[in-house]
Amino acid sequence: MNQRFAVRLMPWSEALPLARAVRERVFIEEQGVPRELEWDDWDARSDHAMAFDAQGDAIGTARLLPDGHIGRMAVLARWRGRGVGSALLDALLDLAKAKGMRSVRLNAQTHAAGFYRRFGFAAAGAEFVEAGIPHIEMTLTLAPPPEA
Repeated sequence: MNQRFAVRLMPWSEALPLARAVRERVFIEEQGVPRELEWDDWDARSDHAMAFDAQGDAIGTARLLPDGHIGRMAVLARWRGRGVGSALLDALLDLAKAKGMRSVRLNAQTHAAGFYRRFGFAAAGAEFVEAGIPHIEMTLTLAPPPEA
């Protein structure tokens, strides 16, 4: 399999059919997240990163909410461990910095916390269950607070 892929940032109006297919496969089919919990009003107000294989097929997605929350990161099973998640996260971190955000946060599935720690995220609270899956909130400071 060709391991080349590309990441593009796009609004929900363009990302919707692509992200929906990836998220339905990963969250709803693989992880058993109820369909009604997967879709929310934040998609339309968020920036989306999409990963595409060499043929132009969507293989991964993630979003950045206006408040600096990163979420809905999903990579198709056959592409995991090949740098797709890292590329999606890098794209959203670069975007957050470009928007002047001082920090970002996310709710990591606990099994993926080590992935986010490699980017400098730190746990910010106790483990909790969301959609039947153990999570932990994590934060990353992007810029120091302004001088007083």
